[in-house]
Amino acid sequence: MDETRAPYKSEHYTAAFLSAGRIHLQAGLTAYDVQAPALITLGPGVIRSIIQQPEAAIKTLYFKDAFLLLKHNFFENSDLHVLALKDLLLIKTQRIFDLIALTTGEEIIRHYIFALIYEIDAYYKQHPPAISHPVFTKFSQLLHRYSIQEHRLDFYALQLEMTPKYLSAFIKKHTGKSAGEWIDQSILLEAKVLLQNEQLSIAEVSNALHFSDQSVFGKFFRANTGTTPIAWRASIKNPSL
Repeated sequence: MDETRAPYKSEHYTAAFLSAGRIHLQAGLTAYDVQAPALITLGPGVIRSIIQQPEAAIKTLYFKDAFLLLKHNFFENSDLHVLALKDLLLIKTQRIFDLIALTTGEEIIRHYIFALIYEIDAYYKQHPPAISHPVFTKFSQLLHRYSIQEHRLDFYALQLEMTPKYLSAFIKKHTGKSAGEWIDQSILLEAKVLLQNEQLSIAEVSNALHFSDQSVFGKFFRANTGTTPIAWRASIKNPSL
């Protein structure tokens, strides 16, 4: 989890142990200021960006589906990405990461990762977390799954069995932003990930995001960032721009 300014996706599951210092993490549409000691868990589809402070000490594990016997909500749910560590869970996490650092055998490492995931799962079962709001959590999950191809508020309202007007007002009341604003931000994150792939033209990025044409995508991007897709791509290559 190196310092980065641009959002990106990983093909792997991520479990990171922040043992000292702090980092700023953007995971999906949620921002966190993470203070050590803490454990961060992210699924492969979760768009993330990290600003790591100089004093931060972090150890990171990356693994694929083959290491998981079951799917676990804490890799996808924005309410569960960051777990503050203390007492026995802190001791166990520290020891597991230390053991992995001393181990070269893949099968043994696999068992240590199983142990870590089991400990996280057991902790959440014993200490159910406070969810921000069930409706917003479900809405966020729908955005994570469908925002690339579904830009209309009507689609999400139908999935949640609400009218578009009620859904937008409900989300605005609980988050300060309307449902439409959240949809736009989710699409924008996907756009920023795709724009970092220089093999894709702006038109191909537009098509991948299911915009009707490149001009509509350009207007959307400029309205939400104040710059064009081409200029944003150039700024990532040259951060001083």
